[in-house]
Amino acid sequence: MTIEAQDKAAILSEALPYIRQFSGKTIVIKYGGNAMTDAVLKDGFARDVVLLKLVGLNPVVVHGGGPQINQLLARIGKQGEFIQGMRVTDSETMDVVEMVLGGLVNKEIVSLINQHGGKAVGLTGKDGNFIRAKKLYLKTADGEDVIDIGQVGDIESIDPSLIELMDTRDFIPVIAPVGVGIDGSAYNINADVVAGKLAETLKAEKLIMMTNTEGVLDKDGNLLTGLTAVQVDALFADGTIHGGMLPKISSALDAAKNGVKTVHIIDGRVKHALLLEILTEAGVGTMIRAQ
Repeated sequence: MTIEAQDKAAILSEALPYIRQFSGKTIVIKYGGNAMTDAVLKDGFARDVVLLKLVGLNPVVVHGGGPQINQLLARIGKQGEFIQGMRVTDSETMDVVEMVLGGLVNKEIVSLINQHGGKAVGLTGKDGNFIRAKKLYLKTADGEDVIDIGQVGDIESIDPSLIELMDTRDFIPVIAPVGVGIDGSAYNINADVVAGKLAETLKAEKLIMMTNTEGVLDKDGNLLTGLTAVQVDALFADGTIHGGMLPKISSALDAAKNGVKTVHIIDGRVKHALLLEILTEAGVGTMIRAQ
């Protein structure tokens, strides 16, 4: 589904009730996947975020950058490694993560939004110490052993005051998922985890996660358009949700259980997926509610 010129008037008419409903509300957007690497989709995303701000919503963007990190790692002769969907991050990899996420990718997103009339400001969790982190340890499948995956962080706390101040000044925060420890150490944090916890902290109306899939799929590959927390738990239990989707859907589920009204898993490969999900009845992905 795309927005063609002849459809714009109809879509705007449909969007007006949603614009009124969500005016002044915070929408946290996890930006990743093909939407971050395809030039047309990148441009469309920036336009859509600016439009959301112009019509009265408060978008907050949290971005990933996995492909870009992998490319730079390859250039220095390192191979990216993942365990349970988390990137193994030694000190050299952490330097690359900070360079790519806090520098190249963040600045590109900020620049695109600003080119389209927005007032974007780039941040990492180290700015103002607003994302406090501690070292994350994983457990083996049997839960008996601990796996050390380096400078990967778990969120201890988020100070929302900096983001709330930006919202009141019409800025659009663009956040790289790097946290800071009590000793000043940098931690690589999964962007889905940051987006979910930030949505909870900001008491967001919606959390939207852009992916390279249609949404949450059943075992036959069919899109599940609406799910409750209980149904998502069942999909974890029977193995339908696995691999790289685990941290994403876990964060979505936690957000839904902790005050975020709706969480949406949408296909970032669809042009204007963000607007279609927020401002139309049909949407383009999976919506998750607490119940």
